[in-house]
Amino acid sequence: MQKKFFSNLLLLLVLNLLVKPISIFFIDTGVQNRVGTESYGLYFTLLNLSFLFNILLDVGINNFTTKNVAQYPHIVSRYMGKMLSFRFVLFAVYGVVTFSAALFLGYDKANYGMLSLLVFNQFLAILIAYIRSHFAGWLYFRLDAIFSVLDRLLLIFLCGAVFLWSNQGHEFQIEWFVWLQTICYGLSLITAFLVMSRKIGRPKIQFDWLFSMAIMRKSLPYALLILLMMLYTRMDSIMLERLHPNGAFETGLYAQGFRLLDAFYMFGMLFAGLLLPLFTFQMKDRIENLKLLQLASKLLVGGAILVGFLCYFNAETILSAIYKNDIHSSIPSFRFLMLSFIAMAVSLIFGTYLTAAHEMRYLNKVAFFGVVISFCLNFVLIPKYGATGAAMTALTVQTTIAVLQAIFVIRNFGFSDFKKYILQFTVYVLGLWIGVQLLHPYLPNPVVFELVIGIFLLMVSGLWNPKEIIQLIAKRGEITEVAE
Repeated sequence: MQKKFFSNLLLLLVLNLLVKPISIFFIDTGVQNRVGTESYGLYFTLLNLSFLFNILLDVGINNFTTKNVAQYPHIVSRYMGKMLSFRFVLFAVYGVVTFSAALFLGYDKANYGMLSLLVFNQFLAILIAYIRSHFAGWLYFRLDAIFSVLDRLLLIFLCGAVFLWSNQGHEFQIEWFVWLQTICYGLSLITAFLVMSRKIGRPKIQFDWLFSMAIMRKSLPYALLILLMMLYTRMDSIMLERLHPNGAFETGLYAQGFRLLDAFYMFGMLFAGLLLPLFTFQMKDRIENLKLLQLASKLLVGGAILVGFLCYFNAETILSAIYKNDIHSSIPSFRFLMLSFIAMAVSLIFGTYLTAAHEMRYLNKVAFFGVVISFCLNFVLIPKYGATGAAMTALTVQTTIAVLQAIFVIRNFGFSDFKKYILQFTVYVLGLWIGVQLLHPYLPNPVVFELVIGIFLLMVSGLWNPKEIIQLIAKRGEITEVAE
């Protein structure tokens, strides 16, 4: 069973860490380089608006499905029709809420066409995730891994072909990019549905109000948390486009930094996905769980600090390698956003631990506080500082949330060896800061040399220990074997 786990984990990591970065840095970036900062900024704002309320499309259905398919595989066909009908009701609610928000925010009706496609794309994406939840429940991990990247893989080929065509004298339009996404989502959904239908047949659509309400009541705390998190992570770009006199352009600058942040956060989410079942499974063994918490935080947060430092000191070099337009204007916001990744890594670890401990009330309180801070700071900083102000807000909000979550865990769960833990991070941060400050002006290739220095300091400080990393992966395999 451990062999099965390792092979599937490797496949998932390879597919996600190869396909998605290619899509982000070659396709998304290529689109922005072709259409310009302002046009992409408007698209990025509408995209984030479509993200804000997409929890209304799920309300916990996917988690419910994964758990129940694994426990009761013979009843899948009975409730699938009910689930699908409920999905269409949720899509109608989501569409009304999103377009009401667009109307309230004063978006021009000329933007509603693109927003409609983006809203529909969110619906297609959540249906793909729903079918994937069945594959996960059946332990078809390879199918789940393949369909986690299929839409992006299709986008790489289709959008790449359109890039070649546009190079022959046809000016690329941002609307083409949205339509290509729709096609790729649609093809992925049809393929996934056909694969699933071969196992359980075609579901019969039927709506059951009591069944739908039971799912909503059970998953409401989780849905509320996701909604609040989406608000304080995605409202920045929307407020930026609405509040600043040159909003679309400033949002484009913000998007150039946010794209790299999103790519690293994707890796952090894979890490958190590995930890959640571990924390949940051994929650009764507080000592072992806290050891795992410390190990995981040293691995992820240590790496995040290195990433944040490298991006801060090499902002111009990194942005110049990716983008063609408005690089110098993007540097300040990029630096603040990449520093916020450190706080996001802390939140991923401690937030995942609190989720496993069912501390949803506290998590929702902290998330609501984050929404309030984000709104107030953006309202003050964006009109004056533009994209830089929004990035400063993101750093402040993410740091506040991370600190509050960490303090709660330390005070309420008996965090052991806290002084040693803090000392290791202090030594590492000081050593990295001094090393970069002293050597950066003299290094021929600062990014590579500073990366090597950072990894060396991670090892010396004890934050990264190869034996502990192997033990973490082995423990995940053991728990997977026991659970099955």
